[in-house]
Amino acid sequence: MKIARIELDGATRVGIVDGDHVHPLGADVALLDLLSAAPGERAQIVERGTEGAPLELSEVRLRASIEPTTLRDFLTFEEHLEGSLKILGATEPHPVWYEMPVFLFYNSNAVLGPGDEVAVPPGCALLDFELELGVVIGRAGRDLTPEQAGAHIAGYTLFNDWSARDLMAPVIPFGMGPMKGKDFANSFGPWIVTADELEPYRRDGRLALDLHVELNGVPLPAGGDNSVNMAWSFEEMIAFASRGTELKPGDVLGSGTCGGGCLLEYWARLDTEQVPPLQPGDVVTLVAEGIGALSNTVVAGVDPVPLPKARVDRHRRHRDWAPVGRR
Repeated sequence: MKIARIELDGATRVGIVDGDHVHPLGADVALLDLLSAAPGERAQIVERGTEGAPLELSEVRLRASIEPTTLRDFLTFEEHLEGSLKILGATEPHPVWYEMPVFLFYNSNAVLGPGDEVAVPPGCALLDFELELGVVIGRAGRDLTPEQAGAHIAGYTLFNDWSARDLMAPVIPFGMGPMKGKDFANSFGPWIVTADELEPYRRDGRLALDLHVELNGVPLPAGGDNSVNMAWSFEEMIAFASRGTELKPGDVLGSGTCGGGCLLEYWARLDTEQVPPLQPGDVVTLVAEGIGALSNTVVAGVDPVPLPKARVDRHRRHRDWAPVGRR
């Protein structure tokens, strides 16, 4: 089943995509109702909730396939990691990367959908896209094993993790993450494909989907990747993310950028003259086998509001750093 969010009569509704058409569901059917239902129950909800005649998909405005309750982005493609390290001047991945599926929390309020415009963030001259898959949680769970995690997956969607590379570069060494370089846009779409529909694409215990990017309608010359190359499976990522905390329906976990899935990897081998950063007017399209395509157009942004440098506190209080007792 392909579950979309569509704009209908000025409101956002859930719809079921079938070929070139989408079947709207009633306003009382919430996306989380479908995500949290078992496949059999989901079909019953759709049967009861279908309202009106099917609509031509080409005439419907698609909204973001999911507005995540939380958004964790992992880094599971070693090829992308190696390409990123080259431009940062590092020679090999940090040993921690091989020990656990590392991730960052992203801004779940900066969500865009298919066809939405992506404004160049203030002060950015090196705008980049990133091709990822997002796994959508359908059932709540805590301290899950990888074997249990599969039952908590509602489905998958495309995820463009937009990046302002020049805003990231000066702050990443500080150790608090990319900050404003990742704060402005996350695109999801075109819909959520339920996990059962993608089962035929499994290989070697992994979801094996061909992935590639098109820039202004032309596939990137280096080619794409396949999700089977993830160092950690989605089930393993979910198990790690659920350690000591509860994952809830609507949470999204990003796979991390696939090999060849961003301009940064080109810049590591060529330069920004041969491979220019994104400019207003560029159309970026992510494509995933079994899911579909997600396109967004880059537009001009605004200038940054200037801020002063830090004020140094010259009036610090005296402190007695004595041992802290326990009763």
